[in-house]
Amino acid sequence: MANKPTILIVGASRGLGLALVEQFCARDWHVIATVRGASSTLDELKSRFPGSLEEETADIADEASVRALRRRLGGRTIDMLFVNAGIAKSITETPVTAPVQDFLDMMLVNAFSPVRFIEIFEDIVATDGTIAAMTSELASITQNEGFWDLYASSKAALNMLMKCYTAHRPNDRRAKLFVAPGWIQTDMGGSDATFTVEECIPQVADVLEKNHGKPGLRFVDRFDQTLPW
Repeated sequence: MANKPTILIVGASRGLGLALVEQFCARDWHVIATVRGASSTLDELKSRFPGSLEEETADIADEASVRALRRRLGGRTIDMLFVNAGIAKSITETPVTAPVQDFLDMMLVNAFSPVRFIEIFEDIVATDGTIAAMTSELASITQNEGFWDLYASSKAALNMLMKCYTAHRPNDRRAKLFVAPGWIQTDMGGSDATFTVEECIPQVADVLEKNHGKPGLRFVDRFDQTLPW
């Protein structure tokens, strides 16, 4: 463990987060994976990678829970922080038809909470490390042609908050990455999605490793191609 780089993956109980945990364990990283509750699938990975994977409990939308995790990890240094947690609600609705609470929930979980988490944990991320989060191609205001309106808006808000975070820290030399993985077949993406987890997540891990420690903020897809804000 002492010779391995450490990644903290937030939101790892299933889907993309779980697949990233598996990828980084297989790539000889030490992985701290957070879940909100018990995860049998993560337990299976712990049995496969007993020396590489540890589990922590945290609810990204609950500030007290996040700060409790930060206290538990006091004294640790994280080489890479990756925030994966996110939700999708009322994906086919617009503001005139969607329940207001659905939009507020997405703004909290998808935009506000990830950047709050980053701010709370930034002091234990290595000064030559990486701060990253899962975003979406739909967050690109330039490219979005009107799809999953409310979800896309929450991801665009995430990108803006991270641009502001970066602007407030002009001397911070850490890599800051927002990675759009593609439309993937998960519980959130749905069965009609274009790609499978197995197709996309190894490429996401490649992008994270390739850009690890390179200063600056980038909004990229899983092929490491820059996306327009």
